[in-house]
Amino acid sequence: MNVLLLNGSPRKSGCTYTALSEVGKALNESGVSTTFFHIGTDPVRGCIACRGCKKTGYCAFDDDGANACIDSIKQADGVVIGTPVYYASANGALCALLDRVFFSAGGSFRGKPAAAIASCRRGGAGSAFDRLNKYFTISEMPLVSSQYWNAVHGNTPEEVGQDLEGLQIMRTLGRNMAWLLSGIKNAAPLPEREPRVATNFIRTLVPPA
Repeated sequence: MNVLLLNGSPRKSGCTYTALSEVGKALNESGVSTTFFHIGTDPVRGCIACRGCKKTGYCAFDDDGANACIDSIKQADGVVIGTPVYYASANGALCALLDRVFFSAGGSFRGKPAAAIASCRRGGAGSAFDRLNKYFTISEMPLVSSQYWNAVHGNTPEEVGQDLEGLQIMRTLGRNMAWLLSGIKNAAPLPEREPRVATNFIRTLVPPA
């Protein structure tokens, strides 16, 4: 079994990486391999609602990491997405990438356990955590929990290393992910899906006679 650790920070070895590494350490100790995916520092496109992905399952733009990210999630058994906190929310470049990844291919991630983690200096971890979890819940991906909300605090990797509770939360998350993956491996197949029903919240006004 393999879990993808997606580093949504422009800093490859910064605070977010430090937190993800602690999750990965617990996964490895539980017999689960891990793969890192770093979004990097190159520009990331936003979705333009062209819907070209509905024909291929991939984003029409192939000049950044979105389609490689889709393939990495497809190949993994589970995924943990980490973000730094910018202005009380997740990294904008990461969200731009994930908007396209999940709109293009979210249906193919169904049943894969997922978790979000946030790294912040002081505040905003809760809203960033909530932002990322919405990608998973709309895609029928089971959320993996820990003993507290999944966040670490610190302005440098060294400071994150001093957040003993935060690091413990990361390790607990890794062990819970490994446990859930083991259960899924021996579980019944996913339930059959009903045909999709989409309802727009708008009422057509009937002009007076």
